[in-house]
Amino acid sequence: MKILLIEDDLEFAQLITDFLFTRSIKTDTCEDPFKALVLNLNDYDLVLLDLGLPGIDGLEICKEFRKKSKIPIIISSARNSTMDKVTGLQLGADDYLPKPYDPDELYARIVSLIRRTKNFNDEKKSKKSFEIDENSRDMKYLGNHLFLTEAEFEVAKELIKNYGAIVSKEQLFYSSPSITSSDGKSLEMIISKIRQKIKPFSQTNHIVALRGRGYRIVE
Repeated sequence: MKILLIEDDLEFAQLITDFLFTRSIKTDTCEDPFKALVLNLNDYDLVLLDLGLPGIDGLEICKEFRKKSKIPIIISSARNSTMDKVTGLQLGADDYLPKPYDPDELYARIVSLIRRTKNFNDEKKSKKSFEIDENSRDMKYLGNHLFLTEAEFEVAKELIKNYGAIVSKEQLFYSSPSITSSDGKSLEMIISKIRQKIKPFSQTNHIVALRGRGYRIVE
């Protein structure tokens, strides 16, 4: 794990760097905010940003970073006004940690934010495996058309719309007008047919049944 610390107080920066090193986090410190603006953010997992910087307000740095990157940003500043906090978050910061703070709290926030970002990105990648093609009223798996019936398409669409979440049978019936019977067996048959159409491209059971609760689509 590697973070970029933008901080002109080098003594404070060294304390943070030494502490995070004990937690297996490498820190690159940049005291010149203008140099920070030209760094490749892809080299880092997170930015820790001070606001009281020479020559430019840290809020401007946050704004510029957010224009070109989705990297997690934590503002770390002695400026503790509600206005600064609100402005920082509106400009794209993910968290705001007023100084002084306990280094353990900083570490916890860094790890939590990076974990959430990674999980979100992983989920986005997973969703790309399944695509809904509204024009053909069909679903694709890894780019392959599955040639679903209208009822199968309606069920698959609702599951993908709620990717990773449990969708109740009642919700699937409600969102699938092509299912004329509210008998659970008819829904089970549709789910089974969707699974069979995915099977030539993947041996994984991507539609999981949760007894008494509904269904969930997974990667």
